[in-house]
Parts: sequence; structure tokens; C-alpha cells
Amino acid sequence: MSAMAVAVALAAGTLVALAPAPAHAAAGAALPFTSVEAESATTTGTRIGPDHTQGTLASEASGRQAVRLGAGQRVEFTVPRAANAVNVAYSVPDGQSGSLDVYVNGQKLARTLPVTSKYSYVDTGWIAGAKTHHFYANARMPLGRDVQAGDKVALQATGVQVTVDVADFEQAAGPAARPAGSVSVTDKGADPTGRGDSTQAFREAISAAQGGVVWIPPGGYRLTSSLSGVQNVTLRGAGHWHSVVRTSRFIDQQSSSGNVHIRDFAVIGEVTERVDSSPDNFVNGSLGPNSSVSGMWLQHLKVGLWLTGTNDNLVVENNRFLDMTADGLNLNGNARGVKVRHNFLRNQGDDALAMWSLYAPNTNSSFENNTVSQPNLANGIAIYGGTDITVRNNLVTDTNALGSGIAISNQKFLDPFHPLAGTITVDGNTLIRTGAMNPNWNHPMGALRVDSYDSAIEAQIRITGTTITDSPYSAFEFVSGSGRGLAARNITVDGATVNKVGTVVVQAETQGAATFRGVTATGVGSAGVYNCPYPSGSGSFTLTDGGGNSGWNSTWPDCSTWPQPGQGNPDPDPDRNLARGRPATATGSQDVYTPGRAVDGDANTYWESANHAFPQSLTVDLGSPQAVRRVVLKLPPQSAWQARTQTLSVQGSTDGSAYTTVVAAKEYRFDPATGNTVTVSLPSGTGLRHLRLHVTGNTGWPAAQFSEVEAYLS
Repeated sequence: MSAMAVAVALAAGTLVALAPAPAHAAAGAALPFTSVEAESATTTGTRIGPDHTQGTLASEASGRQAVRLGAGQRVEFTVPRAANAVNVAYSVPDGQSGSLDVYVNGQKLARTLPVTSKYSYVDTGWIAGAKTHHFYANARMPLGRDVQAGDKVALQATGVQVTVDVADFEQAAGPAARPAGSVSVTDKGADPTGRGDSTQAFREAISAAQGGVVWIPPGGYRLTSSLSGVQNVTLRGAGHWHSVVRTSRFIDQQSSSGNVHIRDFAVIGEVTERVDSSPDNFVNGSLGPNSSVSGMWLQHLKVGLWLTGTNDNLVVENNRFLDMTADGLNLNGNARGVKVRHNFLRNQGDDALAMWSLYAPNTNSSFENNTVSQPNLANGIAIYGGTDITVRNNLVTDTNALGSGIAISNQKFLDPFHPLAGTITVDGNTLIRTGAMNPNWNHPMGALRVDSYDSAIEAQIRITGTTITDSPYSAFEFVSGSGRGLAARNITVDGATVNKVGTVVVQAETQGAATFRGVTATGVGSAGVYNCPYPSGSGSFTLTDGGGNSGWNSTWPDCSTWPQPGQGNPDPDPDRNLARGRPATATGSQDVYTPGRAVDGDANTYWESANHAFPQSLTVDLGSPQAVRRVVLKLPPQSAWQARTQTLSVQGSTDGSAYTTVVAAKEYRFDPATGNTVTVSLPSGTGLRHLRLHVTGNTGWPAAQFSEVEAYLS
């Protein structure tokens, strides 16, 4: 590269020979199921998305797309491999429940798949920038028969609207046999029907089986309080499709002598909201040294494993974490030699996998070959402090607000905190559609973020073999998230492949330094580098060209404006809708018909203002001044929307404070016969950042209504 940034070090000795790229194992977990996206299936419903707007169904979906089914509508999947069971990620409107009819090769099954909003629509008002989130949940069922590759499995909505995201098809094994010499919980009085309370029976079996195995036979067991004093014992089920424990608090203990092994059953909770002071976790505290958790299905809990105390040499592998309202797993200090590998995590309400070095540093621990999908409030994988940590060969997809795919950070949250130290190895990871708009910063976070939030980064940060695909914003971000401009140093990025980023490859926002070698990029939306440390004058970020880089040698020229997705040098595509996914506000909203629905890319959803309260206005922040020539306004295209005329003017502002009238008030007719679409031409040369529609009347309803507001340069 010739010029990577404002501060580029090309001193003698900085150009080095590029070593061969390391050979990596495939990123992600080895999974026993195959997922099929609903948007790629055959459907009579409506495909929604793609979208990256916080607080929408499409933005939280896998692939940023899903299929909405009304009554009688269906989505039909072609089964990719032999299977006898399915798990479906879905969403239903808040406060509603129902079921999906299931068909195999056209034959309706006697069983239905239950769907509910009970575990969805989580609010965390104490987290700055959070909105209602966690729209999806998972529901599983045996099909009761074997299906083969190429067979058809259809889901049909009945009495409730269902948005279907993805289906996992699996050949579930039969129940395992009871191990010889084990102590069965049913021998101690546990009720496999789930009607009785089995808590005491589990406690007695654990006490009787010290040094041996507690057997959990096929069945459903209800526990009403947590277990403690668990040590030197194996808890084993017949497989998570067969042995199910229903409790929101399985183990809660602050210490253990260790040698605890938990495997092959499901723990499904009843957590419907996030209460951080409540230990509503599968494991809360410590399992002790030399323990393991494997083959588990964990669902509807606050956190899967919130690990404090001593957990040396713990292995967590081959588990599924679904629908947590907070973290999937958090190593909360004092974890040494812990390995978390080959786990699948979907729909976590905070960091999916985290190491947080509170009270003592996590050391020599790793997250390897995990698959993380749809964390809907924070990061896919987050390392907050610690010494000699490894994040290797993970697959992270579809992060939402407040999160990156991977975050390497000195954000402490509480004291005493132990910052990053030694060598932090981030190797062989694949990040797809990761990074998100941070509503607190009012600009985005990259797919992979290095953050000197509360203290300068002095550790050696080694980022190698990274693949970043379709990031909505930047690929690599270096920032001091507290806004104090603390340095991020000692960083090398080797052998990365970047394919499609909405803005820049490198987003440098604090002082520090990084060396890049063998980083190739295609499909760069705006420029190669944004190098604008904050606060202004706090120092510079030096990017050293180590050789072998290509495709990102331009620099964003203006630190007073933030590049928007696709806003490159030269001008962006004139056919791109500048308003889509941008922040939208309004003078008022009716019920769930919020301003964001007018910029979500889905003409079936809409904003409706407060009723009987004209005038009303909707404002869209385009991010930077734009020479908008054309505004397209839409209402839902369904025939149920009768023709109506709205009286409105178009206003604009460059600072969000002083507005001028760009197009005077006029009547515009929306007619379903012509797509319920209106086009408003703006005068040539109109430069505006904030686009406002000021509505004074509507002949069809006593409120302002728009399903889409689109802005174009031509």
C-alpha cells in the first residue's frame, strides 16, 4: 500500500517479508445438525430484511432475514440430511402464543410446534442505549419419523402470526443406557413426569454417588430450588433429547473441591426477563478444578454458566446455549487453563462468550471452535482483561446493537479489575455480518474491536488469519470507548481477508499503533482507513504497512463527518436509499408503530403518529449532509389500505436544530392501485443531513403514516 492513513510508518525496517498464512481448522463448532434459513426456503409468507436497524425483527434474525407467516401461510424446507428432529427459531408478536402445524412430505403430523412470546421482548432500561430486544426464541420437537435428504418439512401458521428465522435438522440418537454402578435419581424418588418436585431426590443422589455417577433417566424432572455442595461427582443423562430438567437455577455454589462432570441432558428454565441480582443460571459460581460440562442443552435461563471462584482446567464443550436473557458463558475472574470449545450459542441477550478478569485475572484460557449466532445486545465474544488469552477458530454471525463480533477490551465495569497482559492471541476466526451501530456513540463498532476503554493496552495483541465478511460498518476498530483517548498499542494484524464492509477496513479512533501484513480487502464501502483519534489532539494512531496489503489504500478525508455505509470517495451509488437503517425520530407514535419502522426496508411495517394530534413530523438522520434529489414515500401495499391523501411539507437541516422548508406543503395521494407510493422531487443542490416530513392532514386516518421513507441522490 502507498498511504494507509494520516500517520503511516514507513521507516526503514518496518517492511517485512510476509510469512505464509497459517493453516487453520474450520471456524466454528462441529455441530450435529444442519441449519436452513427460512428466507432460502419456499414460502407463501413474506420475506423480511435484510436490515441492521436496532430493534427490528429482521436485524435480530440469522442472516438479517426471516419469513413472516400469517394464518394459513407456510414455509417449506428441503431437508439437507437425514433427520428425525427439528429445532426452529421463531418470533410471535408480544403477548401472544400459539402453534405451528408441521407437515412432512405433505402429511400433517399429529403434533404441533408450540410458539410463544413468553421468553421474548426483554427490556434492560439500566443499560444505556438498549431497546426492547430478544425477539426470537427456539422450539424443538421430534418428528416421530426418519426423513431423508431432499424430503420436505413445512411449518404452517394457524391462529397467530409467526416469523420463522431458521430450522435446524438433526438425527437425534436414542437414549443412552444407564451406566453400571450409577445412582439413579428415580431410585431416590425423582418424578420423571415433572408433576412432583424432584429437588430432594437429586440432592440425595448426589450425596450417595460421591466419586461416582448420578444417572438421570429419560423423563422430565422439576426442581424448585438450586443444588449446592456439588463436588467429586458426575451428573449424566440419557441425552438432551431424552433427559430434561426444568429449573431456572440448577447449581448455585461459591466453591467446590472440583472434579464435577455434567453431561448429556437438558436444563430448560422459565426466565422471562433479566434480573442481574438473581442467580437464574445453569451454573452460578464454581464447579471447582478439573471439571467439565458437555453435551448439554441449556435454554431460557439468564446465563448459562456464570463462573466465579476457582474453575481451573474446566472444559466446556459440545453444548448448546439458547435464548439466554444475558450471557451464554462468563468466566468471571480466577479461571486458569479453562477451555471452552465446540459450543453452539444462539440468541443470547448479552455477550455470548465472555472472560471478565474481576478480582483476579483469567489466565491461559481459551475460546476455540465455537459458533455464535445472533447475540442481540452485546458482543459475540468478549475478552475483558486477563493474561495470555486465546480466541481461536470461532465463527460469529449477526451481532446487534452495542456489540462487535469479537471485542478485546480493557473495560473494567467494576474494581478490582486486571487489564490485558501477556499475549492475547486472536487467530483463525470468521466474522460474518458483525459489528453494529452503537446508539450511545452515535456511530458504529467494527467487526473486531480493540478497546482501551479504562486503561491503555500494553499487552501484545496478535490478530491472525481473520476472515471478515459483509460487515455492515468497519472490519477492524481501535477505540477508547470511554472517550478518554487511552492508547491501544502493540497490535499486529496478519493474514486477514475482508470481503464487503459498509464503511472502512480500519476504524482508528484513539492513539496507539498497529502493524498490518497480508490484509486484503474487496467491496470496501467508503475508504480504506478512518484515522481520527478522539478527543481531537489526544494523539495519533500509527498504521504500519508490513507488506502484502491490498484493496484499502485510501483514507477518509474529513474527521468532522462519519462515513456512512457505501458513502465512498467518489460519491456513493445514486440508486442507494440513504435513509434505510438510519436513526429516525418522530413527534409521536401510536402503540408499536414506531419511527424505525419507516426506515427498516420492509414496506409492510409502518410508523403511525399519535392520533388526533396534527401537525406531526418524522425526522431521519442521514448521517452527513447529502444532496438529496428525490424522496419516496410509501404505505403498505396491501389492499386493506384504502386510498388516502396526506398533506405534508419536506424540511431539511444540516445540524438537527435549524430547519428550512425544502418543498412547501402539498397534498399527496397514496393509492394501492399504484403501489401506495409517492415521489417528491427536491430542488437541485439541496444539501441536508436531517430529512423531516411535516404532516398536517390525512384523509384516511387521523394520524401521519409512512411504511417507508426513502431518500436518493438522483
